[in-house]
Amino acid sequence: MSVLNQFLSKVVTQIINPIILLLAAAAFVVFLWGIFEFVAHAGEETKRAEGKSAILWGLVGLVIIFGAYGIINLAIGTFGLTPNGQTTIQGVVHQTQ
Repeated sequence: MSVLNQFLSKVVTQIINPIILLLAAAAFVVFLWGIFEFVAHAGEETKRAEGKSAILWGLVGLVIIFGAYGIINLAIGTFGLTPNGQTTIQGVVHQTQ
């Protein structure tokens, strides 16, 4: 079981966390682009609508991404995994080689 814990913790820290960070950054950029479109083209109703749409989808993306991050952390806590290279065995945390 220790090998599985080590594998899952490495997958989370080296693959999933960077993907979540990248997607969060992309959603934030979409949100900022929507704000820019909304403010810069205040006189044009179509551009304002596009800006509102981008703001909405940026926020939806951020909620989904941080929700996924929360679910992953909940699963890590539930199964006793620690994503920083440590393994929990019977409540004792020790450093793995």
